[in-house]
Amino acid sequence: MANGIVPIPKPVNEPIKAYGPGSPEKAALKAKMREMLSEQVEIPLIIGGKEVSTGRIANAVCPHDHGHVLATYHQAGPQEVNMAIKAAAEAWKTWSEMAWEDRAAVMLKAAELLAGPWRDTVNAACMLNQSKNVFQAEIDAACELIDFWRFNPYYYRFLLEQQPESMRGHWDYVEYRALEGFVFAVTPFNFASIAGNLPTSPALMGNTVLWKPASSAVFTAYQIMRLLSAAGFPDGVINFVPGPGGQVGNPVMASSSLAGVHFTGSTPVFQGMWRQVGTHIDRYHTYPRIVGETGGKDFVFAHASANVPALATALVRGAFEYQGQKCSAASRAYIPTSLWPSVKELLLAQVAEIRMGDPLDFRNFMNAVIDRNAYREIKAYIDFAKESTMATILTGGTCDDSTGYFIEPTVVLTEDPHFKLMEEEIFGPVLTVYVYDDKKLDETLELCDTTSVYALTGAVFAEDRMAAVKCASALRHAAGNFYINDKPTGAVVGQQPFGGSRASGTNDKAGSFLNLIRWTSQRTIKENFIPPAHFAYPFMGEE
Repeated sequence: MANGIVPIPKPVNEPIKAYGPGSPEKAALKAKMREMLSEQVEIPLIIGGKEVSTGRIANAVCPHDHGHVLATYHQAGPQEVNMAIKAAAEAWKTWSEMAWEDRAAVMLKAAELLAGPWRDTVNAACMLNQSKNVFQAEIDAACELIDFWRFNPYYYRFLLEQQPESMRGHWDYVEYRALEGFVFAVTPFNFASIAGNLPTSPALMGNTVLWKPASSAVFTAYQIMRLLSAAGFPDGVINFVPGPGGQVGNPVMASSSLAGVHFTGSTPVFQGMWRQVGTHIDRYHTYPRIVGETGGKDFVFAHASANVPALATALVRGAFEYQGQKCSAASRAYIPTSLWPSVKELLLAQVAEIRMGDPLDFRNFMNAVIDRNAYREIKAYIDFAKESTMATILTGGTCDDSTGYFIEPTVVLTEDPHFKLMEEEIFGPVLTVYVYDDKKLDETLELCDTTSVYALTGAVFAEDRMAAVKCASALRHAAGNFYINDKPTGAVVGQQPFGGSRASGTNDKAGSFLNLIRWTSQRTIKENFIPPAHFAYPFMGEE
């Protein structure tokens, strides 16, 4: 047991490995990928530390080779959810009372395991199950998740230091308690770092968790769950319950023990969960905390003074890295007429250089979209653009799902700033461009601000400082993460706390203490050293 005011090592962002030609890290990672491709594992539920098989089986596949099954996994239903709720309640009794340093130690160990012996395992799983190139996997499944697990304990200690003042005669302080009940962590397919952070950040604060990973990324999530067990998370603290949304979510939301929801995913699903909380509000033991990051229709807005090569590169990387399957991906662009010819030339030239294919081939910049449903939805938007008189496809537009779910990087030009592809989230490699009259800067800024219901990320390109200030002011509420002369993706833990508002979420800023404070319930304590011995006050001494 620690006897002292224990410091947390000041975190530094995990260095990104290059995986260059002939490097030892490249050879080791490729060997791990080949190993995973050579076997097919069976993934159980993990409830109270025990493996649970349900017989309701689904496949985890490679999106770029959807005929290849990486694993079969068991799916949870109401019976298993109730088992997990009971396991979480039992674990809560000791975990919530454990010294904060001991909980932090488990997470810090998880970070070291991921930075070292588990790095290839989690990266390889991410590349194969989520179809990411090596760089996208490295910055996500390794570096960002390591950062979450190092920075969150540091922020936790910072929170504990936030204490009230005390006057003479009494002592005032605040303690930070776990929520009463369990937290439901619902994680998306696109980021392994989010999959690892959403259950562990509430757990760090003393809560126990039911974790439902995205069905299309269960293989990666299972590797993370195994790592957490190796790091020393006690049985029942995090319970792994993959399965269909309704079969898992409905009994969870109906439980009186639900204390919080930590969610990243689609806006309609999040709104439905919030609606369920409202419907059941009178049955909960405590009002559930609701934290969610949802969709985006993220913009790049260029001023006439923009640096054209930087702008074109930001559009390519922002729109097409990880096939545009980022809630922060550049999806709509506003380019002034004066710059459009040069921007178009450079943009299309760079897109023409993009290689797409299997992530095992490190020369590929793009890989496959996640599954058949995503493929069909993205293709439908491209088909709509092809058939519209208000849009022109400048490059791309070809889709092929014969082997994997491949969609070419697609750039659409529209004359209508309210064209469907300018307003609706696509979540795929499609960038829609609107060219505006340089003289209509103010009107176009207003269009950018009001066109979308979302407010997640956005970027402005301008070399003219006054113009950059003007654009940033006009778009103050259009994005929770705002970039000047940079692409609207790539937030780093400890540097750019992430989250948006409007229909993009509750803006509770993952990667900062602001998120952690949502998972704790404070108790203020006043100790009076010399309490009064009689009720009367001095003013009562005379009429």
